[in-house]
Formats: sequence, structure tokens, C-alpha cells
Amino acid sequence: MMKKNKNTNFLDMIPIKRDKLRTKITDEGRLQIIVPRKGLLDKIVRLFLKTPRTMKIDLDDIGTWVWNSIDNKRNMGQIGEILKKEFGDQIEPVYERLAIYMKTLENNKFIKIQKT
Repeated sequence: MMKKNKNTNFLDMIPIKRDKLRTKITDEGRLQIIVPRKGLLDKIVRLFLKTPRTMKIDLDDIGTWVWNSIDNKRNMGQIGEILKKEFGDQIEPVYERLAIYMKTLENNKFIKIQKT
């Protein structure tokens, strides 16, 4: 994400949620990302170990706020400002943490990062 172009500013980049990604809100009010396990290896493992057809990833409070802040229009700088207002000093250093979190979401193919 950060190596897309040396002239690209991270704060100007826009995270885009992937289509067909299912989510739900847990009883605690946090977000859960539901990932289908459709690969050949997943099918083999499911056959022998009786694993579930989906993997459920529970986000914490900050992760839920980040996810809900992604509207496919806001850039990283705007999302960082939202986090600062909501979490204050608890989120610092906000942009470093946001960069790592967004890279994790991108690596897992939950979002893609787009230049403005």
C-alpha cells in the first residue's frame, strides 16, 4: 500500500471495501467480517476436520470504527481525523496505526487502496 508511488501521500489515498464481503454486527455492537472458505484446501480440511464453511473475524472497537468510516469516498487523512475525535490519545500514533491496519485489511483482500 505505502509503496504504490513515492509521490503518493498515504493520507490522500482512499480505501475501498471489496464487493461481496459479508459483515454483521455482534451482540456487543462490534463488526464481524464473514469470509467464505471456498478453496480446494479449505474443502479438503472441512471434509476431514469438520471445520465451518466460513471464517468469522471479530473486529475490536477501533477496528469497527475504522471499518464503518470507510465509505469509499473518505481518504486516510479524513478517517484518521474521525479516529482522533472518537478515541483521543488512546489511538495515538493514529496515522502509523491506521497505515498498519489498512495494510492488513488490504493484504486480506477486504479492501483495496486507491489513489486520488
